Amino acid sequence: MLEIEGLEVRYGRIPAVRGVTVNVRQSEIVCIVGPNGAGKSTMLRTIAGGLRPTRGDIRLDGRSIRGRAPEDIARLGLSLVPEGRHVFTQLTVEENIRIGAAMRRDKDKIQRDFHGILAHFEFLRERLSTPAGKLSGGEQQQLVIGRALMTGAKLVLLDEPSLGLAPMVVDTVFEIIDRLRSDGITFLVVEQSTHRAREHADRIYVLRNGEIQLQGVSSELDDGQLEQAYFGFDSSANATAHF
Repeated sequence: MLEIEGLEVRYGRIPAVRGVTVNVRQSEIVCIVGPNGAGKSTMLRTIAGGLRPTRGDIRLDGRSIRGRAPEDIARLGLSLVPEGRHVFTQLTVEENIRIGAAMRRDKDKIQRDFHGILAHFEFLRERLSTPAGKLSGGEQQQLVIGRALMTGAKLVLLDEPSLGLAPMVVDTVFEIIDRLRSDGITFLVVEQSTHRAREHADRIYVLRNGEIQLQGVSSELDDGQLEQAYFGFDSSANATAHF
């Protein structure tokens, strides 16, 4: 579904992503893991059209989307959920969800998708008239995923969905992602936790210093391989907290 080939992104003269090649198949959960500053968020923003690559190509369903405007990419079925949730705090839960369909014109399908989202995020059904700013962090994270699905997305990019959430809440968010994958939604997820990636992802890419250090099927990668790729040869004794 998504093919990233030889991707390079720079901030001025400074390379942030260097020669990255990643593939995401339909109905997969693929995780990009790596330390802070590895280039993970830059990569997602570039795929979604927010940044322009200096080299390489990005293809969605075989069609190059390199350099296209974010709204054009969204219409092709790709939606980015950025780090930090970004709900419209003064708008209600229902208004936040329906904003996701702002570019769509298929009214009947919009309504079906709306009710489908409520089926996955059942707590939202009881909170439709509640201002989104009054939701907890975990509830807001689920809300923005639901809003992304309202765009009609078939591929969702999630940037650190577990950031700032309690472990039990993170488990709930990933359980929902697993269910949505079963319904045919594809996910490319940026994570810092390799443990979480191994538990939920079909495949894992380890990104460090803007380059892919390791890739493979999650069940076939062990902690030693992941730690060496994640931290390099200078891993410290307390660095294993991520695992």
